[in-house]
Amino acid sequence: MSDIWFRPLVWLDYRVAVLFTVIIPLILLIWAFVQKSEAMQRLLIIYWRVSSLLMITVYMMIAQYPISFLTGIIARSLIPISLWFWVDLNDEIEYHPNNLLKLIFTSWRWATTIYCIVGVITAIPFLGCAFSQIASSPSCSVWLEPPLMYKDFLHHNTKTGFLGVMGIVGLFVYVLSFIYFISFKLSKQGRSAIPQ
Repeated sequence: MSDIWFRPLVWLDYRVAVLFTVIIPLILLIWAFVQKSEAMQRLLIIYWRVSSLLMITVYMMIAQYPISFLTGIIARSLIPISLWFWVDLNDEIEYHPNNLLKLIFTSWRWATTIYCIVGVITAIPFLGCAFSQIASSPSCSVWLEPPLMYKDFLHHNTKTGFLGVMGIVGLFVYVLSFIYFISFKLSKQGRSAIPQ
C-alpha cells in the first residue's frame, strides 16, 4: 500500500474538506448569528443539514462499507446545490450591505462550490469502490486511512461496527428526511427557503 501515488492527495482532500466544510462554515454561522444576518444564518443551517451526509459517510468509511464511496459523491453534489438553490436567500445575500462577513461568506460559498465539483470529478474514477471489497483494493482502501485516523483520535475505545451502525442509521434518517423534503416541502415552497 505504500506505493499508492495519490495517497498525499487523499490526505490533502480530507484536510481541505475539514477546512471548507466544517471549520469555516461553523465560524460563519456564529458570525452570522452575532451580526444578525438572517439570510446567511438560514442558508448555513440548510448547508449543515445537507452536509451532514459527509459525516455519515466518514462513519460508514470507518466500518469499510462500500456504499460510503457513493454517499461521498452524493454529498459533494448536494452541497453546491444547497448553497445556490434558494432564490429568496440569494437575493437577500446579494443585497446585504457590503462588509467583511459578506465578502468572506461569498468567497467561502464559491470556494466550497468549486471544491465540491472538483471532488466529484476526482471521485468518479473510484466509484467502482462502492461495488467491491474495499479492503482488497489498495486504491480504494487508501481513502479509508483518514477516517480511521479520525476514529483513533475521537472514538479510540469505540468498536468499528458500532460506528458503522451509527453511520447506517444516520443514512436512513437522512434519506427519509430527503424524501420528505422532495415530496412535500419542495412542492409547496419551490425555491423559497422561507415558507410562504
